[in-house]
Amino acid sequence: MDEEAENLRAAFGDSSDDEDIADRPGKETIGIGDSAVWERVEEINGLWLYRNFLSIAHQSDLLSAILNEGWFVEESINQAMRFGDLPSWATELSDLIRETLESVDLPVLSADLLWREPLFDQLIVNLYQPGEGICAHVDLLRFEDGIAIVSLESPCVMRFSPAEKNEYEAVDVLLNPGSLILMSGEARYRWKHEINRKQNGFQLWEGEEIDQKRRISITLRKLCQA
Repeated sequence: MDEEAENLRAAFGDSSDDEDIADRPGKETIGIGDSAVWERVEEINGLWLYRNFLSIAHQSDLLSAILNEGWFVEESINQAMRFGDLPSWATELSDLIRETLESVDLPVLSADLLWREPLFDQLIVNLYQPGEGICAHVDLLRFEDGIAIVSLESPCVMRFSPAEKNEYEAVDVLLNPGSLILMSGEARYRWKHEINRKQNGFQLWEGEEIDQKRRISITLRKLCQA
């Protein structure tokens, strides 16, 4: 492997399926072709994870496009929002999500969500420095069902907890660079999600501390019609 490829791999993670995710509890793994694997989080209806959605090269291109927007030049700015006409790279990302879902016979998104036009018309890009997170929340009801989150640069653990107190326990999901997570139905409306940090800033996954640096997340949603 040449030096450039090795540097990209260090920054963005692996794009292959070397990791044996099929052995993890609470996940149903479904292979599509040689490299694509969907995971249905069994504890939460409507929560699906595509761990290797973006290749290393695509992650690099997407990161460059985001940084070229100039949104995060000032250190005090860590979030950008767009409504309606999205940047071309965001539209292409939305198209790729639809094409990926169209190619599989899985109930990841219902047909009415998958074929709405546009699939997404609202964008949030968040920049997290090491140790930063976001409080538990359910996305506002001004947005329709079906929410997508793509992760770049650094892994994190996203915790899902019931929106109302009940017998269900919190569920942790590892979001690695290049992953896509989709929330619909119960996952979108009845479960809160958060990135919870300890006071020292680190997170654990399977008992080991995650090597966390800067992370950028891309959230795509659809505004409800007035």
